[in-house]
Amino acid sequence: MASEQTVPGAAATPQRTAFRVLGAISLAHLLNDMIQSLILAIYPLLRSEFSLSFVQIGLITLTYQLTASLLQPLIGYYTDKHPQPWSLPIGMGFTLSGLLLLALASNFPMILLAAALVGTGSSVFHPESSRVARMASGGRHGLAQSLFQVGGNFGSSLGPLLAALVIAPYGKGNVAWFTLAALLGIVLLMQISRWYQNQHRVAKGKPTTIKASPLPRGKVVLAVSILLMLIFSKYFYLTSLSSYYTFYLIHKFGLSVQNAQLHLFAFLFAVAAGTVIGGPIGDKIGRKYVIWCSILGVAPFTLLLPYASLAWTGVLSVIIGLILASAFSAILVYAQELMPGRIGMVSGLFFGFAFGMGGLGAAVLGLVADRTSIELVYQICAYLPLLGILTAFLPDNRHQ
Repeated sequence: MASEQTVPGAAATPQRTAFRVLGAISLAHLLNDMIQSLILAIYPLLRSEFSLSFVQIGLITLTYQLTASLLQPLIGYYTDKHPQPWSLPIGMGFTLSGLLLLALASNFPMILLAAALVGTGSSVFHPESSRVARMASGGRHGLAQSLFQVGGNFGSSLGPLLAALVIAPYGKGNVAWFTLAALLGIVLLMQISRWYQNQHRVAKGKPTTIKASPLPRGKVVLAVSILLMLIFSKYFYLTSLSSYYTFYLIHKFGLSVQNAQLHLFAFLFAVAAGTVIGGPIGDKIGRKYVIWCSILGVAPFTLLLPYASLAWTGVLSVIIGLILASAFSAILVYAQELMPGRIGMVSGLFFGFAFGMGGLGAAVLGLVADRTSIELVYQICAYLPLLGILTAFLPDNRHQ
């Protein structure tokens, strides 16, 4: 049974779901991740302009993802003890700086620095914005995380579409136009920061009861380790699609860059749609079962993908995105319930690990693609969802 402790001055969670705040933070997440996905979306353009290898393409992703992943848990741990509402617009400021540098970049090191700035913005944004989503949830944590996540995933799906329409026909310099989205994000996040600050002002001096972990420390460590393995499986596979899907379609089926980017948009849109499903279903039937179905359940489709025709490749990629994306909200809320009172650290750890696995996957898979073929990448990654069998060892926390 869960024990309880009293923490003075903890932020109060509104009893009713604050949908306006959830909508605002989801929109901010959309803008943030739309900007970040532009880097992935213009890989073919960067490769052509700077004569980059697949390894260098992977290094761009690795730089962005590792910058985010290494800082996020530290920022989350710090803000658990010292909440920083105004860090949200500051984080978007880093992203804006990275965009400007990317638009002006004249060599590979400048591209890496731009990716690092965007990664830093992400590392500041995600732990605190995830905390805002939980504060506004009114107890409907799965729903809140899904709404928050769907903004980010929908933004990620918009990136390739906008890149195909705005950047690919005119060149890398048009990236600068997206600084307007970053400026809009800063204005929006300033409003959210005021709400966040008011929540802490209201709660200041009032004791708030926080449940301790319902499980012994050893079981918590085991459960978190399993969840991180599942994140590894999910994001290593997703990276194979988000980073190299356009190259795969161009190489195997002879598509143009713009047509390949439209296929990538369809996949990322399916990811956004799948994100909406996982959280609310997890609230109703238990997060373990959502995790089980979304990781292991996608395996038949990933195993078929490398051998499919163009039409079936498009269909299978959408099915894979829809199913696999439903996992993250369930995994994150499950982990938050294992360690209540450490929302920022847990959010930073899981967002950071997800980004880190994405970056590591991009570098490793880029090396495989350079030394063998892009098709072998998908033949290898097809087996990753089988790690979903580890879900069987997670405790069932439906009734906590």
